[in-house]
Order: sequence, then C-alpha cells, then structure tokens
Amino acid sequence: MSIDTAPRTSRGPVLRAERALAPDLARGAMLLIIALANVAGVVFAGEPGLDSTPQGVDRGLNFLLFELVHARGYPVFAVMFGYGLVQLARRQDASGATRQQVRSVLLRRNLWLVVFGFAHAALLYYGDFLGAYGIVGIVMTLALLRRGDRFHRIALVLWALAVVEILVLSAVVVSRIGGSGGSAPLPSDHVDSLAAPDYVTSILDRLAEWPAHTLTVLPFIFITWLGMWAARRRVLEELARHRTLLRWTAALGLGIAVAGGLPAALVSAGWLHVDTSTASLSLMLHGASGMFAGPGYVAVFGLVAMRVIRPGPVVGALSALGQRSLSGYLFQSVAWLVLLAPFTLALGDRFGSRTVGGLIIAVVVWLVTVLIARLLDKRGRPGPAEVVLRRLTYGPRT
Repeated sequence: MSIDTAPRTSRGPVLRAERALAPDLARGAMLLIIALANVAGVVFAGEPGLDSTPQGVDRGLNFLLFELVHARGYPVFAVMFGYGLVQLARRQDASGATRQQVRSVLLRRNLWLVVFGFAHAALLYYGDFLGAYGIVGIVMTLALLRRGDRFHRIALVLWALAVVEILVLSAVVVSRIGGSGGSAPLPSDHVDSLAAPDYVTSILDRLAEWPAHTLTVLPFIFITWLGMWAARRRVLEELARHRTLLRWTAALGLGIAVAGGLPAALVSAGWLHVDTSTASLSLMLHGASGMFAGPGYVAVFGLVAMRVIRPGPVVGALSALGQRSLSGYLFQSVAWLVLLAPFTLALGDRFGSRTVGGLIIAVVVWLVTVLIARLLDKRGRPGPAEVVLRRLTYGPRT
C-alpha cells in the first residue's frame, strides 16, 4: 500500500518552495528549543533542570522555561522524526526502489541511529534521543509504514484520549491546589554524569543512565506516529491546502501545552506554594500536556513558512540548519561538555545566575550552529554527521 495518500494538485513556484522550506525550518527552530531545555539540565545537573530557589529574574525565566521549553522540545523532535521517515520512504519509492529495498534502507538507517545514540550517550550526553528514536523508527518501519488510512486514524484516537487524560489530571491538580499547604519545590532527579568530577567517571555514569533514559522515551512512539500521519498527507509540503488544520493545531496544541504547564511553571517560579504530592502531580500534568507542544510548534513553523515566498538570509540559515539537524544536535552536546562540565570550563558557575548564564550559552551555541550550517549550505556541503549516517546507510558511492 502506498504511503502517499494526499491528492495530487498542480504545483506553482510558491508551493515548491513550501515543500522544501517548512520541514527544514521546523527542524532548525526545533534545535533552539532543545538547546534551551538541555542546557538548564546541564547547569543544574538535574532533570528537569531548574533553580529550586529562584530569585529576581530567575523566577520569570523558570516560569517561561516550564511553559515553553521543558518537555516541549522533544515532542517537536518526535513529530519531525515521524514526518522525516515518511519523506525518506517516499524518496526511495520515487527512485524506483522496491518495497523490500525501502524497508532495508529504513531499517539500516535506524539501526545506525541506535549506534549513534549509544556513542552520543557514552561520549557526550546522557539525555540522548537518537537511540530511542532509532528503535522507534524500526518499529514504525515494520508495523506502521505501509498501513492504510483507516489504521493510521488510530493515532488521532490516541491523541483524543490524551486530551481526556489531561482534562482529568488538570481537574485533580486544581482541586489539590485549592486545599494545598506547604512550599514544596518541583521534584527533580539528580543526574550523576552531569556532576561527575572527571571525564572517565562521566562516561561510566552515562553508560548506566542511557538505558533507563532510552526506555522512558520509547512510549513516545505515538507522537512520532502523528508526524507520520501528517507526512502521509503532505501537511508541511502543501501548506496552503492545510492552512485551517495548521491554525487549529497551533492554537490547540500550544494552548493545551501552556495551560497544562501553568501549575508547574508557577511552582517553579515560587509564585505558587503547594505540598509535595501536589507538586508531583503538577509536574506530571506538565509532562503530559507538553507533548501537544510538538504539533503546536510544528504548525507555527508551517504557518511562518507559508508566508515566505523568497527565503531571506535568516530563514535560509534556519532551513540550512534543519537540513543538518543531526550535526547541529550533536554539536550542542559537544558544546555542553566543553563549556559546562565541572571538569572542563564550567562556565555555568561563572555568571551571577546559573539560569541566565546557561540560557545565554544555549542561544550562542545554537547561533553558531546556524552560522556553520549556512556556510556549509553556501558550499553545497551536508553536515558531517549526515555524511557519516548516509555512508553507513547506503554504502560508499559508486
């Protein structure tokens, strides 16, 4: 069964530009959200990363991080991963590959992503997503890729059930807030590898942390499934035709994420005082609602791309980074190790506020990746990680 279910329409120059721009723009912008989320965890050696006793401007930054960033970056990654898997399969189909050949390419690519993820976690950063998404990609290739439209509607049913879960959990949290006493902080798990005194110890810690972290990511397959559903309909390639869907997705997705994250954001800023159990429930609601930020943010990026007829330097640079998102993602982890680890430069302790310092470093690192991607794009060169993954997937050029 074909994975291309969108009706064919005539294409003009604008729609051709949309097709190339929107997914890449989403991936490029996604890396900024991921950088902001990860750097907070690194500087505070915790998950989620936050200052438990914020003062002054740190209160507002905690609030914004929990509303817009924490548990809101990986869902964008997940949606775009599912979208990209269908795009890759479609390109293979168009090249004349058989179904078995397409499956072999996708399985090989995702198996190598697992290897990339293990190396990434062992050498650089415990919070790796590549390995988990490689496993998810294998499952999607084997179980979901060639299914029909009726089967893929299950993904929409699962998201509808998630809305019901969030509504119920929200009601519980609100009722608990009304009668809650105490002043408990949000629970945060200490991450040993981020506080390790030397590199070898950090490697050993990460080898122990990576399997558990990977297991926590695997259930998010139904987020990637939504990306697959969207790609089958070419939502980000045919933006004008899906304008209404994108608007509703942006409003509802980000609306649910912001509303669901509000209790935890207020607690993190020290503007709401609750007991320990209510703080835990608030964090649970924050995480559950955060997945809706994935399609919400992607829809926003699509709406932005729809207004771009001729990409300028800013949009072009973001798109270039999106085409090299694997390299950009790994570059960030190298930067955290070099700039923030206790046994390297430890720049997180050089500022008056670790939150402010970490966020400044995150933005600067992301801007560096944007500039590097733009330079590579002008020279017509892919990112180094993309070159390696492509060579491993397809073999040496003949």
